[in-house]
Amino acid sequence: MRVDLHNHTILCNHATGTVAEYVEAAIECGTQFFGFSDHAPMHYDPKYRMGFDQMELYESWVKEAAERYADKITVLLGYEIDYLPGYMDENVLSRPCDYLIGSVHFIDDWGFDNPEFIGRYAGVDIDNVYRRYFGLIEAMALSGAFDIVGHLDLLKVFKYLPTGDIRLLANNALKAIKQANMTIEINASGYRKPIGEAYPSPLLIEQIAELDIPITFGSDAHCVEQIGLFGEDAETLARSFGYDKCALYRGRDREMIKF
Repeated sequence: MRVDLHNHTILCNHATGTVAEYVEAAIECGTQFFGFSDHAPMHYDPKYRMGFDQMELYESWVKEAAERYADKITVLLGYEIDYLPGYMDENVLSRPCDYLIGSVHFIDDWGFDNPEFIGRYAGVDIDNVYRRYFGLIEAMALSGAFDIVGHLDLLKVFKYLPTGDIRLLANNALKAIKQANMTIEINASGYRKPIGEAYPSPLLIEQIAELDIPITFGSDAHCVEQIGLFGEDAETLARSFGYDKCALYRGRDREMIKF
């Protein structure tokens, strides 16, 4: 991937490898713009995110890498922030950086993409769960706080799919994303999950393209081996729906470049 904006560090407590190792792997893959967007701190579920007292350390790591490898690659600084009403912190939302990814990992107290809690899918009305999920995506977009939508249809991760048309379930969320002038990432991590396809699905990308919503790319890497993994598949998928440019952010300003 020429642009790869969604990647993590050990500070999230569920990733391995150094910042330098990630950047060197990205250079080896031919990536030109590589972004770190680790899980931002929040007073909820601290096991899977950096602490507030680690933000300066995180930023120093990324900025040092940007300087060290400046002649080979552009390294960008972002955060992935959970959209969880009542728990998001203004000190994070206003933090100077290149971009903010808004993601939904929780429906109430259910971390639905965590294998620890997969048992909670048993007996649920899956279409209603999807409605609630996309309702949160819609609210996230309308908040105006974020630049990029992270893994739009993450709820499908374990192959629990709606019985209804996903395009109808996601329609209001996509309209809100368009209204908010956000970008949707094509997240390659879905290829290595049980669902076995990118986030979002081809059906949704078709709808996204019809709405002329810009896209970008992310490995969502949590180890060095995942950098650029399935990147060609993600780019090919985007091209199949007419995309030839993707979004890049610097200082929260978007620019579109060829990929």
